Amino acid sequence: MLCHFLQGGRQKIWEKIGLKSEGYTPQVAAEVRGERVKTARHGENVKTQKEIRQEKAQHDRTVDEVADAYFEAKGPKMKGRGAQIDRYRFDKHVSPILGKRPASSLSRLDLARIEQGMKSLSTASIWGALEILRRILNHGGQHGLCPPLPFKIKLPKKNNEVTEYLEPDDLQRLLQVLDSWPSQDVARMLRLSMYTGMRRGEVFALKDADVDFQQGFIALRGVDERGPKGGVTAYVPMSDTVRQIIVDQLEWRDEKHLGSPYVFPGKGGRLRFDCTAVYRIKKAAKLPKSFRMFHGLRHHFAVTLANSGEVSLDMIGELLTHKDTKTNRRYAKFLPDTKKEAANRAAEMLEKQAKAETSARRDKNSVKADS
Repeated sequence: MLCHFLQGGRQKIWEKIGLKSEGYTPQVAAEVRGERVKTARHGENVKTQKEIRQEKAQHDRTVDEVADAYFEAKGPKMKGRGAQIDRYRFDKHVSPILGKRPASSLSRLDLARIEQGMKSLSTASIWGALEILRRILNHGGQHGLCPPLPFKIKLPKKNNEVTEYLEPDDLQRLLQVLDSWPSQDVARMLRLSMYTGMRRGEVFALKDADVDFQQGFIALRGVDERGPKGGVTAYVPMSDTVRQIIVDQLEWRDEKHLGSPYVFPGKGGRLRFDCTAVYRIKKAAKLPKSFRMFHGLRHHFAVTLANSGEVSLDMIGELLTHKDTKTNRRYAKFLPDTKKEAANRAAEMLEKQAKAETSARRDKNSVKADS
């Protein structure tokens, strides 16, 4: 059954409304035609159902299409191993299940299907797959590629309490390898991370303007897409050892990449996004397979401070530029001596308080007896 209407008073357009077997009658067609004519007479553009469907499709693309747009838009910022893992997780675990589906058709059941397909993998891997899907769909919603999801993607709880640190023998082997490594700029990057607790992205993004030799601090600026978490400028103190590392690196940088604003520049003096040499250093130093170089050295920095018993957890959090003090709790287990001292002190105070109360009670009873 067809319904025709006029657009602009001149052009006649035919449009399919529906089948008679579906309950569409000439009366229904006439009502639709009346609405179309009314809209046209008020100067509005009248769209057919086909045009409406095509327009809707542009704003409700498939998950694969939204993902392609996301990775293309984020391209310059997504170089390196982390970006490769994101793309791999999407292609391997998300696309085969949801890739051809319109984003608007997704439900919580679809997310459960992804988790079920990854049940043999770690919680962190499942978390990563759902997280990249969440970022892709958020990007699509923000740029009109798909409607926002009507529900929140619930990410499984992953164990973030893994605290890596080097045993004395591991540390000794690493330092020996760093001393003799041909590319000393890479060795200096790792030393800077170990002596400051700076994140990998913060080391890569460090610029001359961020280093204040006079005041003795390093600024980690949130304006850079590779900067500190939280998007706010943070500051870490510069020890004499760290100062010398940066001085030596700037001398090397000015010989190799004069004019680059980055302390540890990548190819052509540009912002570095990865450093494969650290994996070769890890292998040469025979470090544990599970040890992540930059992240592990950051933890080692914190564990060393905690083991000393001279630095509080709050101060460790300040040095690591943690925004949430709860994150510092993972280092509490490395405070055995400090905890023991605190427990002994608490026992002394409680014992003293108990003795004082007993003595006061005796004195009171003695006064009653005398009276």
